[in-house]
Amino acid sequence: MELQEHNPGNWDIIVINDHSQDGTLTHAKRIATEVLELPINLGIGGCVQSGLLYAKRKGYDKAVQFDSDGQHVASEIKTLLWAMNETNADVIIGSRFISNFDGQFRSSYLRRLGIRMISHTAKVLTGKSIKDPTSGFRAFNRKVIELFAENYPVHYPEPESLILLHKHNLTVHEVSTLMCPRNSGQSSIQQKALFYMLNVLLGMFVSAIRPQRKREPSHAV
Repeated sequence: MELQEHNPGNWDIIVINDHSQDGTLTHAKRIATEVLELPINLGIGGCVQSGLLYAKRKGYDKAVQFDSDGQHVASEIKTLLWAMNETNADVIIGSRFISNFDGQFRSSYLRRLGIRMISHTAKVLTGKSIKDPTSGFRAFNRKVIELFAENYPVHYPEPESLILLHKHNLTVHEVSTLMCPRNSGQSSIQQKALFYMLNVLLGMFVSAIRPQRKREPSHAV
């Protein structure tokens, strides 16, 4: 698998199996350092939070969210980690829309329009311009691992998490990364697009006005 090929030898590859009933589990066990098997289907938000809870308990300083649909490119993980070291940002987002270069997957017009609407809303609510707010290719430092292990959005996690990061005064930086067409699954934006967009925007506004949870002090596990 591509992740193994680009592993410099000090990465732990953690696969979250979201109660899959196909051959995912068998394949994951061949390539992963650890496979976390969820007893029920939790969706994207639950998967990411499960992985970050594991990262918190293991004491990881950094974690990278990497989708399994073939859209993300393993060689670009080093780009995210380099950007985190250079900028000292708390979160690095891999973006399809910063640079336009040969081979970059651009997605459908409808999806790009939806992403622009989400991006504009995020800027209104946080003051930060993020061109690819739905990207699931992200690197987190220890502070964000601890925050998201305790509290991570469930329904539309990538856009809503930007609001949560802003409320906790955590910094986000975006870098250009290569993306590919997904080879499995379907984008939520392409299914009932208007309904999806309304719910995403509503979720972001609710996240913005929801009282901030008081964080408990971190304890070693």
